[in-house]
Amino acid sequence: MPDGPPAVATRSELAHHADLDARLVRATRRLRLLQAVSWKRRVQVAFLERWRRGVLRLPEPEYEPEDLADVRAELRAIGEACDVDSPLGLYLRRSCESWHTAAQLLEAVGTAAVTDHSIRLFGRPGDPLPGGEVSGLDAAMHFVRIADELDAELRDADTDDVRIPSTEVRDRLQADMDAFFGPGEVAVELDADLIAKAAAGPTRIRLREGAAFSEYDVHQLREHEAFVHTLTALNGRAQPHFASLSRTSPRIIATQEGLATFAELITGHIDIERMKRISLRILAIDMALRGADFIDVFRFFLEAGQRETESFASAARIFRGVPVTGGAAFTKDGVYLAGLVRVHTFFRWCLKHRRLALTHRLFAGKMTLEDVFDLEPAFESGAIAPPRHLPPWARRAGGLAGLLAFSLFANTIRLDRVDIDNLDAVPQLFGVRPSEPRSTER
Repeated sequence: MPDGPPAVATRSELAHHADLDARLVRATRRLRLLQAVSWKRRVQVAFLERWRRGVLRLPEPEYEPEDLADVRAELRAIGEACDVDSPLGLYLRRSCESWHTAAQLLEAVGTAAVTDHSIRLFGRPGDPLPGGEVSGLDAAMHFVRIADELDAELRDADTDDVRIPSTEVRDRLQADMDAFFGPGEVAVELDADLIAKAAAGPTRIRLREGAAFSEYDVHQLREHEAFVHTLTALNGRAQPHFASLSRTSPRIIATQEGLATFAELITGHIDIERMKRISLRILAIDMALRGADFIDVFRFFLEAGQRETESFASAARIFRGVPVTGGAAFTKDGVYLAGLVRVHTFFRWCLKHRRLALTHRLFAGKMTLEDVFDLEPAFESGAIAPPRHLPPWARRAGGLAGLLAFSLFANTIRLDRVDIDNLDAVPQLFGVRPSEPRSTER
């Protein structure tokens, strides 16, 4: 973490970079990465109809590649005009480079070249997680193993088996959005063409029409989609000088998804099955990169216990924008665990160094953890405004500090130094002395 902030920007420097930021927003309006690589619902319907008849044929998604040479040229020009010795200029240069890679990806959509661009943006499953020697792949296998070991026990104990129709979820979330953001600020809508269960934008949250949701799903949608993705977009739109903070540039996706998953965790609304779903996607990306085709990956999700429609949706996420024949993947889903680890570490660092105020700045717009530190002078000067909205859990500083303080302490306990497979040793691990035999004499 940085030792101290750079110098505050001058008025002319602020005006210069605010102008470049406006150019960046205009230049990237055509770049809608996830929308461009996502599949239409009819691809799912056709594949599953054939599958149920025993016909094994790879799905046939359609893409519309664009010539984005003019956008790439403008992004290069904006990046070259940035003063990288300025925190604002460095932020803009990094954003331009990220968007430039996204433009190259969109030009290659439907080809194996998307994989390389995707890896540049989101990394590989085997990349090491921050602060440790384990990789995202190692973490994914860990969570899948734990979920499988607990599956029977949790299934017997789980009382949350009610499936809630999408119409009811829409109405409940709409009431929550009106109460939190104000009436008419954020619309919750049903989308018959959506393959994913939900998608969030600055003023609209879409739910897949006809899908059934659990109570966990409803809470996760509120914390993840609404109180992180939508909230940070609205805060970014309210910025006085830097509207790019409302845009989901590819470089911020790992932090955004990590923060959104951390929100589920810190509010107690993430269950082991959710961790398993995230982890299975990471394993599936690795499978695809090593040659598995769409049907192989679809079967992998089926065998892991997902329903046919969910297995298709999961497999489709892996093959967005790339050939479905194997050896290629869209690696974005690998950022969830890595982002969660980074965000969790960031919050703990802020507590340890008594800088919890920094955590609020992460919600001022869509930015990386690095940006929170680099842009500190811009926050101090008012060039970047504090967040207009904060999630309820982030506003409760005392409760957040308590959870993080316990997390810091718990991490010092080394379970690997105790033979927990020895049942006789387990009581001593928790401070319980074995009871001595009682004499039967009176």
